[in-house]
Amino acid sequence: MHHDESIKRVHLTFPSDRIKEPIIYKLATEFNLVTNIRRAEIAEDFGWVMLELTGDHADMDRGIAYLEDLGVEVDPIEQDVVEG
Repeated sequence: MHHDESIKRVHLTFPSDRIKEPIIYKLATEFNLVTNIRRAEIAEDFGWVMLELTGDHADMDRGIAYLEDLGVEVDPIEQDVVEG
């Protein structure tokens, strides 16, 4: 990991109209972030994902801004929540 890279764990809640979009794929391809899904639940009208993101700070900020622009709720999570 480079000195400007960081790992961020986030809980994403997707609005129903965004469930079928390849949002996490775009985080990897357009924002150069490594995405690691730790837990997820996707239903017809509801979805959430616990996601671990690795990348440099600028890409991370742009990726999170992209999520928020789409109406995805982004909440930081503590490490021990996903370890179990």
